[in-house]
Amino acid sequence: LNAGLASQKLIEPRAEIIQNARVAMALLSADLRSACPLSKDYDFLGMRRLVGEMDADNLDFATHNYTPRHPREADFCEESFYLDQDPETGQFSLWRRRNPTIAPDPLSGGSKEEIAKGVVGVRFEYFDGFDWYDTWGEIKPGKQDTSEKDQPNLSGMPEAVRITLMFDSNPKSKKVSDSTERTIEPPFIFQTVARLNLT
Repeated sequence: LNAGLASQKLIEPRAEIIQNARVAMALLSADLRSACPLSKDYDFLGMRRLVGEMDADNLDFATHNYTPRHPREADFCEESFYLDQDPETGQFSLWRRRNPTIAPDPLSGGSKEEIAKGVVGVRFEYFDGFDWYDTWGEIKPGKQDTSEKDQPNLSGMPEAVRITLMFDSNPKSKKVSDSTERTIEPPFIFQTVARLNLT
């Protein structure tokens, strides 16, 4: 009986993690499949970012995977995906910002929603048809440089994005180390490749 209860305590949170990962991957993939240029200054922005030693990449683009809900809205929506920390628990979550209006600043505004809790890392990698890159696009628009021919990841849209999400494998664990901090077990890693069909 004790073994059964112990197994149940181990399996239940992990089943929840797997479901969270499936939902997050489905949302990301659906939005990326319908990705389009964000604005005249920024086509697509993928930023490599670290929080301490944790991967915490940012992604900004526009998508047609949006159903208008209010007057003067179309199926165009500005989006951002990023990690943010809960100040009370210290736990990170994956968030999505959506702005269905064409804003002067395409990297802000709109509303945000939590996509998945217990995330301990997120990586985005970008494929141009030949190679994979850790970043995509430039923050400063309008920069013309002859070296751009050797750096195809500075402008335009990638052909595909590889998504890697890492989740705390046992967020309810009470195990602590000698330093009285909770021991972090190896994370669950989920990965998929989303092809940008509109490009």
